[in-house]
Amino acid sequence: MSHGLFVPLEYHPPGLDDFKFPGTFGVDWMDKSFWQAVIAAVVVMALWLWLSHSMKVVPGKRQVLAEYCYDFIRNTLVRDTIGHDFRKWLPYLVALFSFVLINNWFGELFFFMFPTFSRVGYVYGLALVSWVVYIGAGIRAQGPLKYFRSSVLPKGVPVGLWILIIPLEFLSNFITRPLTLSLRLFANMFAGHLIIMIFVVGGGFLLTYSGNPLFNVTGGLSIVFSFALFALELFVGFLQAYVFTVLSAQYVASSLDADH
Repeated sequence: MSHGLFVPLEYHPPGLDDFKFPGTFGVDWMDKSFWQAVIAAVVVMALWLWLSHSMKVVPGKRQVLAEYCYDFIRNTLVRDTIGHDFRKWLPYLVALFSFVLINNWFGELFFFMFPTFSRVGYVYGLALVSWVVYIGAGIRAQGPLKYFRSSVLPKGVPVGLWILIIPLEFLSNFITRPLTLSLRLFANMFAGHLIIMIFVVGGGFLLTYSGNPLFNVTGGLSIVFSFALFALELFVGFLQAYVFTVLSAQYVASSLDADH
């Protein structure tokens, strides 16, 4: 079956196995995704230390870039979402946006070519951090009893509806939020990377296929189209970092407000 309209049996389409990597030092979980997360954390720290070093009254190109990036996160993602108490949470949210963005863009960078957050465990871990942060923000601002009461029982709810509202609010604020926060990021990164792999791997196979010239043309078009997908995934990676950070900031804001 190596000619005509049949695909050779040697061809294996991309699938879940392409998202698994061998561990290092004999430790299974210390795989490519783990090292990418470590590298991204180091890059975030080094990048902001470099951008903020030797600030001057008359900024140079590096300082202009630093101020533009900082102001974008500060004003658009944090201040407009949290309000007047935003400064306390700004360092975390700046680091969060930078960390998510770099890990997302690893999927389009040579040598890496894999978005870290297409592995759901890492997304769960990051969502858990935001979960702890916004719950901690609420406890710090309102006290534990007042915070948990306001989280599960909004003001003005009739007593007869408490049996319905309390479990729904508990699920919404403490279970659904971190799950949707994580699954949204994971699904976009996983699907985007899988689609690119299909076009690149499948296109490369068809381009070198010797049984049908039409396959070669189709493969060439697939490879060309994959470059547009790379550009789209750069935008999607930025958008998902933006959404993850904005929602994290919104959850902090709702925890600070007893009347949310």
